[in-house]
Amino acid sequence: MSSPDGTAPPDRPTPHFEDLAEEHAEHEAAQHSAEVLTESGVEPAGTPAAPEPDRKLELGPVGHLGDRLFGGLARGSGGLVVLIVAFVGIFLLALAIPALADNRSSFLFSRIWEPGGAEPRFGIAALFYTTVVSSIIAMLIAVPIAIGVALFVTYYAPKRLASPVAHAVDLLAAVPSIIYGLWGILFFAPILRPVINGLDGALGWIPLFEKPLGDNVGVVFTASVVLAIMILPVVTAISREIFAQTPISHREGALALGATRWEMIRLAVLPYGRSGVVSASMLGLGRALGETVAVLIILSVPNGNDPWNPSIFAGGETFASKIANNAAEFDSPEKTGAYIAAGLVLFVVTFLVNSAARIIVDRSAPGGKRPRRNRSAGGAAAKEGAVA
Repeated sequence: MSSPDGTAPPDRPTPHFEDLAEEHAEHEAAQHSAEVLTESGVEPAGTPAAPEPDRKLELGPVGHLGDRLFGGLARGSGGLVVLIVAFVGIFLLALAIPALADNRSSFLFSRIWEPGGAEPRFGIAALFYTTVVSSIIAMLIAVPIAIGVALFVTYYAPKRLASPVAHAVDLLAAVPSIIYGLWGILFFAPILRPVINGLDGALGWIPLFEKPLGDNVGVVFTASVVLAIMILPVVTAISREIFAQTPISHREGALALGATRWEMIRLAVLPYGRSGVVSASMLGLGRALGETVAVLIILSVPNGNDPWNPSIFAGGETFASKIANNAAEFDSPEKTGAYIAAGLVLFVVTFLVNSAARIIVDRSAPGGKRPRRNRSAGGAAAKEGAVA
């Protein structure tokens, strides 16, 4: 309102900042209540429903019939495998213990195998040696070749060539064991004679590579090479799948930093596929340890009166070939128990190999426990103290 004489300015309304603050607070609250934060962002919500404090939240039934059935089948399948393994172990123990109790020789360290008679004597030293040595040689030959084939098919070969090569390697797994045995003794063993002569000439001073007199056809070395060919598709197929799953960001990151293809494989592909290669190798080792027919056909059985020869260029018997070759002697509980005891040892060895593979895979997997070097300042100080 102006002054009576009209000289004073008109009155201005006094601002009320308290009212403005209340209006702003009400406006912000209305906006927040109208928006809901979801996975795709902030979305407007419908009419907000204020939860009633006294009302309990009622959930629907947890799990449906299909979920319960599937869970039960999965648990039953896992338990069935464990029961089968347990029953096999119990069966072997039940039949082997009476024969081991009557054994008059050292079961672990004796090479005598005479399970019949009033005083049975049998030991597994020679069987264990031949089984382990042939499997190790097969692994030494097969694993590097399998890794090379897997890398070639995955990263080096053109697409039109990679697929036929992969199928050809996979077809090796479909060849029956008896075919491998016949092919190994009739065709492949004569081819290996120059190799045996060469190794004998270079390393013959080592008893392991000393060639005995004879034709050197059905020897441990020949059986080992054939075993390597038999386990090659197993190791190659699994390694190929693991190498192909290496994240593309790892590979392209290595190439972007200036690495060559080999350096990319060494730094990105091989570390990523290490656990898979170990698993594949252990599966191949399991087959090599238990292979029967091919080894039975290839290996020549040494005479029982001849002295034991540790050379890989001599004959021998594995656990599986021994049991299969003497199946006709299962005419008494004593003899059967002796062979069952040998099978029990093979079962335990295979179980230990698979357990060791499982531990290695767990340690090699991402996030696994690995022993790491101490590169901290404390470690450096300790080294300096040791030097001082």
